Amino acid sequence: MELYNTSNFVVVMPAYNEAATIQNIVSRVLAICPNIIIVNDGSKDQTLEIVRDMDVCTINHKQNMGKANSLWDGIQAALAMQGIKGIITIDADGQHLPEDIPRLIKKHIQHPDDVVIGARLLNQENAPKIRLFANKFADFWVSWAAGRRIHDSQSGFRLYPTMVLDNLWLPHDASRRFVFESQILIKIGEKDINFHHVSIESIYLKDARPSHFRPIKDISSIVLMVAASLFTKFFNMGGLYKVILGK
Repeated sequence: MELYNTSNFVVVMPAYNEAATIQNIVSRVLAICPNIIIVNDGSKDQTLEIVRDMDVCTINHKQNMGKANSLWDGIQAALAMQGIKGIITIDADGQHLPEDIPRLIKKHIQHPDDVVIGARLLNQENAPKIRLFANKFADFWVSWAAGRRIHDSQSGFRLYPTMVLDNLWLPHDASRRFVFESQILIKIGEKDINFHHVSIESIYLKDARPSHFRPIKDISSIVLMVAASLFTKFFNMGGLYKVILGK
């Protein structure tokens, strides 16, 4: 028996040059959740044409503005909708299985005030070694600043309760790229909100388009952002203690 109403959730999907995968991913999401906001971030391929023919809400950036801006615009549009309990973010490149959405919602029902992260903890041997190292490195720093242990801080597959995002503002210009997704976890952690994890597959398709994530450059930007955050909090030694203990 269904324990949740998926019409109470909105899926936000940023998309940049995802013509090869987006129709398949969106169709599978629609089979689970009727509310989808696609943010086309200035794609130069057929991404926009494909989603325009689907039963989704579309936000179109005429030029590429970066993932941070896409997520921000999609989240703000979702927050403006009535009766929404949670916002689910998912990537359009096939690295996340839409069929895992019910698992995130189930965890949300158990912990309705907290954030749920789809953490790529299964089949990690499929991940490129540099990506795996960069992600784990980022996990340590982001967890320290957030004051609680976070697995797969770079996963874009998350469920945020709407009340967590209300009145939350973060810089989201093009320079923030993947920094935004780390910073939002830190800001949420500062509100004494917890994180829960759902283990998902590590999927890296061989014929997928090149990743927009640049392991060395983007992780360096994340670490610099975290270091600045820690400096303002006198290095948050309590948070470091929790991370070391695995809390």
